[in-house]
Amino acid sequence: MRVSTEHFLQQAHERFAVQDHYGAVHLLDEILESGRRFADVYHPRGLCLSLLGQPEKASEEFDRSLVVNARYIDAQIHRGVILAELGRSAEADASFQQAAALGQTGPGGFSRPVASRLANLHAELGDAYAEIGAAAESIHEYQRAVGLGPDFHDLRYRLAWLLLEAGRPLEAREELERIVAAQPMFGDAAATLGLAHYLSGDATGAQEIWADCLRQRPGNARVGAYLAMAKRLGS
Repeated sequence: MRVSTEHFLQQAHERFAVQDHYGAVHLLDEILESGRRFADVYHPRGLCLSLLGQPEKASEEFDRSLVVNARYIDAQIHRGVILAELGRSAEADASFQQAAALGQTGPGGFSRPVASRLANLHAELGDAYAEIGAAAESIHEYQRAVGLGPDFHDLRYRLAWLLLEAGRPLEAREELERIVAAQPMFGDAAATLGLAHYLSGDATGAQEIWADCLRQRPGNARVGAYLAMAKRLGS
């Protein structure tokens, strides 16, 4: 995550600690409004909404968190708690069972919680490299992170952007295709996949992907901006 995102997230955690749940939600919304989508934003937002007596909305936030990172154990557990409160017992049990399964051994022989922590450490180091303009080192750390957790789609998404920013759109396409294949509802990844196609010289493929994005979410401002760019550049 970028420094500004970490700043807002830290402030949100501080608000949560003093039970200012509305304040925490406001800070988390600041991150989402900037166009960034992280499991670690949706999950605490869901917690706040549940404590504010909005279980349905809380459940939706936990779902969004799991779309980004299907191995997020806490999100699965809290999703199960909320679903149980809503009387959706079968779904709650399935969520708890999934959380238990995630605690088994993951890539590299590490337990999933350990793999997740290690992946986040690599990501933090990658962000530090990115801050000083060391693109190759930043990409390498993110590649190590996703190697520990192939389903850590929030980290893979960040890796894809690092590759795009480094002028490596073909590699970015590969990462984004993996995300979209695993999580078709990850709309930002699909829109960025279109951009990766465009930047790698496949304007036709980009247009097709963006058209599909608009069918799923009409009025998508981000996709509209990409299409306007392509039109202005004559693609």
